[in-house]
Amino acid sequence: MTRSRIELGDVTPHNIKLLKKLNTVVFPITYNDKFYVDALYAGELVKLAYYNDIVVGAVCCRIDTTENKRRLYIMTLGCLLPYRRLGIGTIMFLHVLNYVENDGNFDSIFLHVQINNDGALEFYKKFGFEIVETHKHYYKCIESTDAFVLEKTLTNEKPPDHAHSNGHTEKTEKKT
Repeated sequence: MTRSRIELGDVTPHNIKLLKKLNTVVFPITYNDKFYVDALYAGELVKLAYYNDIVVGAVCCRIDTTENKRRLYIMTLGCLLPYRRLGIGTIMFLHVLNYVENDGNFDSIFLHVQINNDGALEFYKKFGFEIVETHKHYYKCIESTDAFVLEKTLTNEKPPDHAHSNGHTEKTEKKT
């Protein structure tokens, strides 16, 4: 049996280039320099995901206060293809969920997903997100320019125990 460790870490001036490289590989769009400058100062809203000390994913969020609501917008949440389905995305999402629950003043969490990204749609629906809108031509310079807006309305119910993950888990796998 080998033990695999998944951890979340801060984005710093020393590792910001890892976030940029990761986003370039995982997402079909390019983020501007302001995105990465903002990421440096976002604190708990931006995390790198490590799998056995290797950066394999990241989540970047921002607070949105439009429409008289306070919502958390997930700008990016992604993982390198060979590391998907190992629980890394779930750890990143649970960190986001824990953040909004600890804050207590968010109405919802929302994000955009390319309409043909079945994997992402399945992932978010598993956590209670619903498609609330379709934005035509949301993405520029890529095929399949339309996006769904997915939203998870937050309630004041007591969260399940697993939602209070601190971003550190240990997972056992069979050695092959």
